[in-house]
Amino acid sequence: MIEYVIPDFNIDQIARSGQCFRFRREGEGRYSLIAGGKWLDIEQNGETVRFSCTENEFEGFWRDYFDLNADYGRYKSKVAKRDAYLRAAVETGSGLRILRQELWETIICFIISQQNNIPRITKCVDGLCTLFGETGQNENGEVYHAFPTAERLAQCTPEELAPIRLGYRAKYICATARQVASGTVDLEKVARMKYADAKNELLRLTGVGIKVAECICLFGLHHIDAFPIDTHIRQMLDAHYPKGFPLTRYRGFAGVMQQYAFFFELETQNNR
Repeated sequence: MIEYVIPDFNIDQIARSGQCFRFRREGEGRYSLIAGGKWLDIEQNGETVRFSCTENEFEGFWRDYFDLNADYGRYKSKVAKRDAYLRAAVETGSGLRILRQELWETIICFIISQQNNIPRITKCVDGLCTLFGETGQNENGEVYHAFPTAERLAQCTPEELAPIRLGYRAKYICATARQVASGTVDLEKVARMKYADAKNELLRLTGVGIKVAECICLFGLHHIDAFPIDTHIRQMLDAHYPKGFPLTRYRGFAGVMQQYAFFFELETQNNR
């Protein structure tokens, strides 16, 4: 285990924020995570965070994955003093960060997310990985499954995905996998595109509409100016920003503000 003091970081908030579905709670302040085909155990006490990897592994993958080179204190300092709602949201989710996730995995996860909730999305993603992902083994000998490749899922039929209970999303996943595996939509090119161009290209994928494309841009391409609007955010906008969210004020990092607001709405809903 290696240990760092990290401000503006809360693994519990990040794991529950609805941007990644491969966290597993292991205990108070303790989570496991599978990303990039790798297993990681994380323990947090205050600002002290321990990671079950070498320093080289941390610097080579996990530092970037958790977006630890970004100054989230600066983002939070930009919130207008008179904006009581957003200030409360930032305080509630003060340890959130936008993860730098693998693009292909993010595409499929947010296709699954349509008209769905976080526990069920997580269950579906786990099922997909268990059935079709390559296996690995962590340092304790526990077997885990990586996220399945586009090439693997392109070989599947919706009927083969039936045990995962994806419903209508199964046909979207199969079709999107074929588009990506065949190069019809080139994800390497998408990764090099600017936000607007990337969003338009993602809209070519079967089952990807504007909201899902925005989520993929934010969580899979780290275009942190993306501002996905789902049911939670729409209700928030109607209640607190009837004239529209001040996107101009937060130009360049509006997606960070969106994530604070989304998490705040989740927490408010869960506490009712």
